[in-house]
Amino acid sequence: MRALIVDDSRTMRAIIGKLVKELGFDVTEAGNGGQALAELRNSGAVDLTLVDWNMPEMNGLEFVRAVRANPAYGTMKVMMVTSQTEVAQMIRALQAGVDEYLMKPFTREAIIEKLRLLGIPNI
Repeated sequence: MRALIVDDSRTMRAIIGKLVKELGFDVTEAGNGGQALAELRNSGAVDLTLVDWNMPEMNGLEFVRAVRANPAYGTMKVMMVTSQTEVAQMIRALQAGVDEYLMKPFTREAIIEKLRLLGIPNI
């Protein structure tokens, strides 16, 4: 299984990357939504994308909308991993096409539970 981690924080990409690698994913990374779209175009769709909301150039919500507008990524699971905690923001993300929403800070157990809710096999 392949995962794409999209976050402008190198540290956060490393933390999330380590967790999902331990769960058996091959991981690629991007620092913003634009870079993530380029990575998808170059490498093909992934099984799971974990995306931050607040990033420069193209934020996570814009990225989700772009991904959901492209049928080639129709089966890709998208989890927003963000510090946005307002219910209105969560609703906006879900309406844009996010499959799950995880608030920072999070635990290893919380990310595993969200992956199970997404139906990721062998988690």
